[in-house]
Amino acid sequence: MAKGDKINFSTPSGFPEFLPSEKRLELHLLDIIRRVFESYGFTPIETPAVERLEVLQAKGNQGDNIIYGIDPILPPNRQAERDRSGETGSEARALKFDQTVPLAAYIARHLNELTFPFARYQTDVVFRGERAKDGRFRQFRQCDIDVVARRELSLLYDAQMPAIITEIFEAINIGDFLIRINNRKVLTGFFKSLGIAENQIKSCIGIVDNLEKIGETKVKQDLEKEGISAEQSQKVIEFIKIDGSVDDVLDKLKHLAQNLPETEQLSLGITELETVITGVRNLGVVENRFCIDLSIARGLDYYTGTVYETTLLGHEALGSICSGGRYEELVGVFLGEKMPGVGISIGLTRLISRLLKAGILSTLAATPAQVMVVNMQEDLMPTYLKVSQHLRQAGINVITNFDKRPLGKQFQLADKQGIQFCVIIGSEEAAAQKSSLKDLKTGEQVEVLLENLAEEVRRRLT
Repeated sequence: MAKGDKINFSTPSGFPEFLPSEKRLELHLLDIIRRVFESYGFTPIETPAVERLEVLQAKGNQGDNIIYGIDPILPPNRQAERDRSGETGSEARALKFDQTVPLAAYIARHLNELTFPFARYQTDVVFRGERAKDGRFRQFRQCDIDVVARRELSLLYDAQMPAIITEIFEAINIGDFLIRINNRKVLTGFFKSLGIAENQIKSCIGIVDNLEKIGETKVKQDLEKEGISAEQSQKVIEFIKIDGSVDDVLDKLKHLAQNLPETEQLSLGITELETVITGVRNLGVVENRFCIDLSIARGLDYYTGTVYETTLLGHEALGSICSGGRYEELVGVFLGEKMPGVGISIGLTRLISRLLKAGILSTLAATPAQVMVVNMQEDLMPTYLKVSQHLRQAGINVITNFDKRPLGKQFQLADKQGIQFCVIIGSEEAAAQKSSLKDLKTGEQVEVLLENLAEEVRRRLT
């Protein structure tokens, strides 16, 4: 760089950074999510940000979204180091685009150290090589849970997922939401019953999954481009539009299955769907929180059974705020044995961005401090430090103002940061072991003995 050239210090496109008030909101939501995850016995893990490219492409190829990387070629003085590692400078690496595929590799690497069913959660950052735009990022935090078993996994784990989603979003208090549930076997079985070839079903599911984005007409056109007849396409549209209460949809599906050929997989999907719905009800999730939606398909290849998408009612344009499903073969890709799993994911960075813009969430105060001890005179700093520590030991977050400036300026500084209370101690107060406590929200100011200060602050905070 030539001397005098300016450095471009703007953030790279699609890579977010947060102001303190935004980061505190994220941490607050992470605390809620973690608390709910752990209440169901999920345990935390962490996987590398970078995985071998062949791992990420093992199932559900995300070639268009992977951010690729190549191991750097080490300089000559570090050649021996590279040789000892057993790796070559051209070995392909990539940043992980989700948590599920890396989880499968993690289980394969630690198979003998884990107990099954293995229930884990992760709140890591993932990366997508997609075009950055409003509400879409190349780097974002995902909050995932998955349960993986060896050979068999009870469908009651599938039923737990809507209960967990419900608890999280009710605790966040984002308004009314709807968990839309389906089963990929229902879709696959129905397509088979129409005589649609096995090698066409994957693309058909992907087209159906785009119904809300592209509409019925475009879905029919895209199906017909795949070689599906106009009559079959119409039947697909009629099928995915079946609606009503959960029981109504189940009854309609059972009746339909009785009148179709080759419905073994369809019937299995209906049975699994009914088992999951019964479990959701037994877990106490209220009826207006979930429904059966036959248009929900989830585009990723690895989903094989139950699938979920969650919509914020009145804000459907935000898209799914939590999604996931069951997979049977993902972990087996690495181990060669059946290891079924089920999981859900919340794209927290995207969700926060969308909810803030929609006015559904608000940022928190810029600082966690609840009290500022103001600086009236430098010689009283030992008193200010002792009072500050006394408040902290009582569980109160405190900023001590080390810089002496006009009292009004100190109040403005506290108010700008969202600090509610200021403790004021001058010479007279210090001599009398008292303080003035000013509430910046109400403007009220009261005199409090120092020995009672922590109790008074706690009382006013509640």
